[in-house]
Amino acid sequence: MKRGEFGLINDFVKAFARPRAPLVLGPGDDCALLRAKPGEELVLTVDALVEGVHFTKRFTPEEIGHKALAVNLSDLAAMGARPVAFLVAIAMPERWLAKLPGIARGMSRLAERCGCQLAGGNMSRARELSITVTALGAVPAGRALRRDGARPGDRLLVSGALGGAAAGLRKSASHLRARQRTPEPRVALGLLARDVAHAAIDISDGLAQDLRHVLQASKVGALLVDDAIPLERGATLANALSGGEDYELLLAVPPKRAAALIQASRRLGLPLTDIGWVTRRVGLSGTSQAVAGHDHFRSRN
Repeated sequence: MKRGEFGLINDFVKAFARPRAPLVLGPGDDCALLRAKPGEELVLTVDALVEGVHFTKRFTPEEIGHKALAVNLSDLAAMGARPVAFLVAIAMPERWLAKLPGIARGMSRLAERCGCQLAGGNMSRARELSITVTALGAVPAGRALRRDGARPGDRLLVSGALGGAAAGLRKSASHLRARQRTPEPRVALGLLARDVAHAAIDISDGLAQDLRHVLQASKVGALLVDDAIPLERGATLANALSGGEDYELLLAVPPKRAAALIQASRRLGLPLTDIGWVTRRVGLSGTSQAVAGHDHFRSRN
């Protein structure tokens, strides 16, 4: 006998731990209840994964669940926020019903590792699978990392290695496939950088385009040193500059504090690389200045 909507919801929720503070009431009522801590600001983000756009039939259900949550936690990391809870809305055709437990497993494992709780959500029928996650984080009042704080002279630091996700779309190497399908949100680095960096962004649309977002918001420019950009093994500079979906963090850091942050990140097991600096002259300088990034609605002609 096929499971109905509410049976599917119950089965999905079973993969997650029971609600704990600061979540007062989780899945099962009209709304979730959360007790915010005094002196904290709440950080909200939402993103969607759509079948045929963000993942293909080659992805396992666990990989889909992981990625659906990871892309949101990466946004929280870029704000220096502590993940707290998330909502998930799943629309799917009948052919995906048997794979729903795998999606829940992939999502719940990452949630547990990052200290983030399922607060509620929704399920409905659709022609293609789509998973929309709204994630909630918390940050001490006035201390969130933003895009508009970069200052001339700041060093540009990037975490990890870039280009692997884009290369993973075309190459079969397991480490490249992992970068495309199961990105690791840099939550610990975001917390570490919160009181050091002037600005931050996660690299979801390619290094060049995401850096431009910071420059535009901060009304400054930058010079990238292409040879300094750390590339994932098997990836190219073009993959790094315009490929997107690396979900590493790009930080604008005062020069006097850059070396200490690099050392602290290394103790987390995550390399930080100095790839350039912020300038007074508006715009992006260097060979990457004409590189475009990912855009869902840019013409493919």
